[in-house]
Amino acid sequence: MSRPAPIPHVGLAHLPTPLEPLPNLSKALGGPRIWVKRDDATGLAMGGNKARKLEYLMADAREQGADIVVTTGAMQSNHCRQTAAAAARMGIACELLIEDRFADWPDAYRKGGNRYLDDVVGASVTEFESGTDMVAALDRRADELRAAGRAPYVIPLGGSSVVGAMGYRTAAVETLRQADEMGFEISEIVHATASGGTQAGLLAGLAIRRSDVPVLGISAGGSSDYLTPIVQKLADGVIQRVGIDRTIDPISVVINDSYVGDAYGIPTDGMREAIDLCGRTEGLLLDPVYSGKAMAGLIDHVRRGRYDDANHVVFIHTGGTPALFAYV
Repeated sequence: MSRPAPIPHVGLAHLPTPLEPLPNLSKALGGPRIWVKRDDATGLAMGGNKARKLEYLMADAREQGADIVVTTGAMQSNHCRQTAAAAARMGIACELLIEDRFADWPDAYRKGGNRYLDDVVGASVTEFESGTDMVAALDRRADELRAAGRAPYVIPLGGSSVVGAMGYRTAAVETLRQADEMGFEISEIVHATASGGTQAGLLAGLAIRRSDVPVLGISAGGSSDYLTPIVQKLADGVIQRVGIDRTIDPISVVINDSYVGDAYGIPTDGMREAIDLCGRTEGLLLDPVYSGKAMAGLIDHVRRGRYDDANHVVFIHTGGTPALFAYV
């Protein structure tokens, strides 16, 4: 059996990110010991989980000779902001195709936060009406660029391809190593899931290490029925790409879609409470789209008795701080 080809990689993030206890939050909830994996501290244009994915995506783009990367997201997309920053650092042009899902929302949302930073780091931005088929829009724009003699590299929504998910394969191993060094066993990993790449990478990394630590994805947008096969396919793809004889048991793909609220990007009361509680007990800033809803799910699970006092729960903080200033 031939060895798999080397996986291109470029250093963009500040790694390893800290794994920190949240004693005040744990005490306030009266439940398990809660830890936070600070992937909001990856350093690339104010940090976030996308930096790990982009270390593989941007390396792949360079390997393929791309002179421009093209991707898509919502108006306050953390992925778009970090992709534009990664492209700037690597000297590659970047185009962002932004879906304007809430055209009647105030300028703080439509021009501030992540959207402002897209401009600061030099991305070219085109806005589309809500409901536009953004996958088709990406394909059309890539074809236009090729016709003009450019070499585009298309990054899917959230950077969630097999290549992008590689970043959380290594994050899983990093987190296990840190917990071992600190002398505790992880009872569960909890995080926000939306496009699926973060959860898929975590599951693949844990499988590679033969770890039975469960992963709970709290959906920030899609239904469990929609997201589960996406996560499964991406996780299987990572395992195949690494070339290790492992399988992802479908039962390990666990997604709870009870905390989405009305829709992706729309605030919920639970999210507001989570942001306030983490801010006031730990000085920890969550974002309104991803980590706020995921923490709302974790808080509710603690209150419902999912964990006992001896459990150690690790919350993956996926970043998104700039969106706080867009949701004032």
